[in-house]
Amino acid sequence: MEQKNLIGRRGVLKGSAAVLGGAWVGGEPVEAYPKNVNTNSSPSALKITDLRVATVVKPGPSPCPIIRIDTNQGVYGLGEVRDGASPRYALMLKSRILGRNPLQIDWIFRRIQQFGGPARQAGGVCAIEMALWDIAGKVYGVPVYQMLGGKFRDQIRIYADTTESKDPAVYAQRMKARKEEMGLTWLKMDLGIDLVGHIPGTVTRPSGLTRWEEEFLPHPFVATEVTDKGIDKLSEFVAAVREAVGMEIPLAMDHLGHLGVNSIIRLGRAYEKFNLAWIEDVIPWPYTDLLQRITESIPTPTLTGEDIYLKEGFITLCARHAVSKIHPDLATAGGILETHKIGDAAMDYGVPMAMHFAGTPVSCMANVHCAAATQNFLALEHHSLDVPWWQDLVEGIDKPIVRNGYIAVPDQPGLGVTLNEDAVRQHLKPGTGFFEPTEEWNELDSWDRTWS
Repeated sequence: MEQKNLIGRRGVLKGSAAVLGGAWVGGEPVEAYPKNVNTNSSPSALKITDLRVATVVKPGPSPCPIIRIDTNQGVYGLGEVRDGASPRYALMLKSRILGRNPLQIDWIFRRIQQFGGPARQAGGVCAIEMALWDIAGKVYGVPVYQMLGGKFRDQIRIYADTTESKDPAVYAQRMKARKEEMGLTWLKMDLGIDLVGHIPGTVTRPSGLTRWEEEFLPHPFVATEVTDKGIDKLSEFVAAVREAVGMEIPLAMDHLGHLGVNSIIRLGRAYEKFNLAWIEDVIPWPYTDLLQRITESIPTPTLTGEDIYLKEGFITLCARHAVSKIHPDLATAGGILETHKIGDAAMDYGVPMAMHFAGTPVSCMANVHCAAATQNFLALEHHSLDVPWWQDLVEGIDKPIVRNGYIAVPDQPGLGVTLNEDAVRQHLKPGTGFFEPTEEWNELDSWDRTWS
């Protein structure tokens, strides 16, 4: 008797059940269950049995840990820790989810959400949440977007930046290639003061800044401002790009530099004639009052959100209209359902939502399902257009995954992809293994309740 022919824990043979007049699952006839339920599993008896990691290194600064959550019925789910975060963020949560039913997605999320935080600190919580949705979709035989209430769109618009150049003409041609050779219908350019800082008279800042001051001190405290000459030079880049790609295509801007509020306002006014889609992360997101001041002072739209964990921070920004648009990263924001909730909350305040993404196709598909089911979605960022083997990491989906600037929403159960094990093994982070045992993380060794 093969395991695949068993129905649930009762072990009733499909063939025998048909002869006897009908199969039974959990005490009820199969006909009483929804037609899309995978009757080779018994949802109420599902248990999480393991969590393992395989970390992929893609070109760029950050490794991408993929997690796999296994169950007692052979159904597994894939998730991904945000790029640049340690897989330990997920492994430390293993003992807190072992033995639980993976279909209790919201229950498990509420159990572990205290271990997330802004930016990469949320990586483990979000990866587990993605994998649970993947399991649920496979068990019930439906794509993740269907469990979020259905989809608003069949394909997801992507946008991307490109390699910078200190020559405006070269930068413009690279942006033009994104539009004409890859078919993108939305563009973004990184344009910060470092591109013009080598030109005398463009930037005012104290000399001898320490690494802490340059990398970890919030923008208003770095005492750096851009001059009129600097604004003119930066505007030359935007003008060249607009000349190359036209005014019809949305063009966003990121990585302005750690500038003071007044410089951001002056830049936002200077860029009005270029009709930008947004300028991104102009100052750190917790400074709501300053963000609101900037947004109300300039005609160029503002955007933030890739480092915000959970919906409450977004709701504050949207209620105050401190930014024009939001930009959650699903692998930071809290996962698929939380990002969907963020979009719905922003919709109530009249705020559109773009989405930040940088990772493997596993996390990409989580974003695609969420974007498909979220009404106020604009476009999804993609950081791996120039990685030739990026799409080789997965199977089960039509390729190329990105086609003429869009990703088709898959209709396969769960996230809609499985791993190409050979490709993943070829691109593992040196010194790490492919879903090796993690028993050392099985035992819970702390008391987690946040109240007495």
